[in-house]
Amino acid sequence: MVMHKVRSIIYIVLFLLVTVGMGVSVWKSIDDEKGADYVVETNVPFAPFEFYENREIVGVDVDIVNHVAEKMNKTFQIKNVEFDVIIDNVEAGKIADAGAAGLTITPARSEKVNFTIPYYDSVQYVIYNREMPPSLRDDHVVWEALAGARLGSQIGSTGYLFIDDEIENGVLNGTGTTLKGIDSHQLAADAILAHIIDYAVADELAAQFIVEKNPGLQALPLYYSGATREEDYPVEESYAIAVNRDKTELLEAFNEVLAEMLTKNEGGLSEIDRLVLKYMGLSDE
Repeated sequence: MVMHKVRSIIYIVLFLLVTVGMGVSVWKSIDDEKGADYVVETNVPFAPFEFYENREIVGVDVDIVNHVAEKMNKTFQIKNVEFDVIIDNVEAGKIADAGAAGLTITPARSEKVNFTIPYYDSVQYVIYNREMPPSLRDDHVVWEALAGARLGSQIGSTGYLFIDDEIENGVLNGTGTTLKGIDSHQLAADAILAHIIDYAVADELAAQFIVEKNPGLQALPLYYSGATREEDYPVEESYAIAVNRDKTELLEAFNEVLAEMLTKNEGGLSEIDRLVLKYMGLSDE
C-alpha cells in the first residue's frame, strides 16, 4: 500500500534516524500517568515504524496509536518489549491490549489475536556477505538458492517463520538447511560476518538498514520460484496491528483510523505514505 519507491530511497537516512536511539533502555508512553486505558506493546528499533528520538519512541505506529487515542478519547501507553512476546502478551490480555511493531499477518498469529486491516506491504530480503553471495536470478534470490545453507533470522520474526516453514514443508525440506534463531537483525548480520551463518532473512527495511550499517553485506529480495524466471514472485507480507480478541471496541477504532489514514489524497499519497516519508527524513514536516 505504501509505494515501493518510497521504501527504496536513501536508506542511509533511515540508518541515521535509528542510531539516534540505539542502546536506550527507557520507553516512552503516550500517557505517562499510571492506569492508562490501553497498553500497546512494540519493539524498538524498527524505523520508520518505531525508533528512539531524544529518548522517546516515535514513528508511524506511534502516530497511528495517537490517532486512535484521540478518536476514542482514551489514554494509551506504548511499551518497548522483546518482539517474540508481543503476540502472546496481546492474546493473554493481562499486560497488553494491542501490539504495533511492524507485525505481519500470519495464520498462526491470527489464531491468537485479531488483526486490523493491513496498512503496509513489505517483502522479505536475504542478507549475505558481498564476497560470498548465493546464486542469483537477476536481481533476486529464490528459496532453492539457500538449500543446504546455515540460515538465521530474528526469533519470532516473519523471516524466521518463513524459513522454518520452508525447511519443514517447502523446497528446503530434506536439503540439510539449518535455521538459527537470533535475538536481533544486527546480531544476525554479525553472525554472517563471523561465518556463524551463511545468510539471514529479514523485512526489507530492516535488511536495507543492516546493509547501510555494514558495508561488507548486501541484500536482495527473496522470491518463490515460478515456472520460468520471469514468473518468480516475491515473498511478501502485510503489516497490521494485533488486538486482543476481547477488545472489539479497540479493534473497531483502529480499523476506522487506519481506513482514514490509508485514503489517498490528490497527490496519490495516503497519510501512512506521508508518515513514512516524514520519519525517513524525506519531507519538510
